[in-house]
Amino acid sequence: MIAVTVALAIVVGISLGLLGGGGSILTVPLLAYVAGMEPRHAIATSLLVVGVTSAIATITHARAGRVRWRIAVLFGLVAMAGAYAGGLIARFVPGTVLLVAFAVIMIAAGVAMLRGRKDCAVADQPLPVVRITLLGIAVGLISGLVGAGGGFLLVPALALLAGLPMPVAVGTSLVVISMQSFAGFAGHLANEQIDWKLAAFVTAAAVFGALIGGRLTALVDPTTLRKAFGWFVLLMAAVILAEEVNPVVGATAACLTVIAAGMAFVCKRYAHCPLRRILDQRPAHAAMA
Repeated sequence: MIAVTVALAIVVGISLGLLGGGGSILTVPLLAYVAGMEPRHAIATSLLVVGVTSAIATITHARAGRVRWRIAVLFGLVAMAGAYAGGLIARFVPGTVLLVAFAVIMIAAGVAMLRGRKDCAVADQPLPVVRITLLGIAVGLISGLVGAGGGFLLVPALALLAGLPMPVAVGTSLVVISMQSFAGFAGHLANEQIDWKLAAFVTAAAVFGALIGGRLTALVDPTTLRKAFGWFVLLMAAVILAEEVNPVVGATAACLTVIAAGMAFVCKRYAHCPLRRILDQRPAHAAMA
């Protein structure tokens, strides 16, 4: 199964390099269900993989001018504190509870990706200190607690609150993800044993994929890819629910996801579909409330 795990890790890297998020959403199930790791070990290892991969993927985006360093460092510092705290708290929570919580976060992330976000002009002013502190701590806690790098929360926040265009939000998020992932990993390291050999293989494969994803950012339509990835995230959440809660719950969620994806695909190609207005909505102010 190591070969399969490494091959799928390349997909994880492509996701991080291209979307600026989604790496941990795929890494935790990959390590838990394909590599057979215990949930807590999978979560800790995922933070290492995502941290290293994001740091290296940042290089491609930085060279292309797609990183806002001032915002990244400010956001990243407070997120690191939250991630470290989340890593310490995680040892008191059962592995099953962590994975179910992770599935819930995946559902929220999938819906956010499907709804999309509106690109804005680059903001010259930094985020308000209070807002960035609260947002950074919240994202960091989630990262450290459930092994999520936080990119699926960071990219919308940077695009909507900081006014960054999508490619710049992706590049900037990778800096923050690497910072808070390393902090979360440090919190787990005192309590969990790491399979360093497997972690090295998975990380190397993910880095390779991230370099590919970084180069694809300027070539692939991000809206189409993000929506496809959103549906995939919802399916992965259904798999986790089936494994951890009840097969019926997971199967039902998976079927509903497939049906919804099919309806969205068909409706986009039918001019008179009543759902077109819902599918085409781009709420620009919802996240500002």
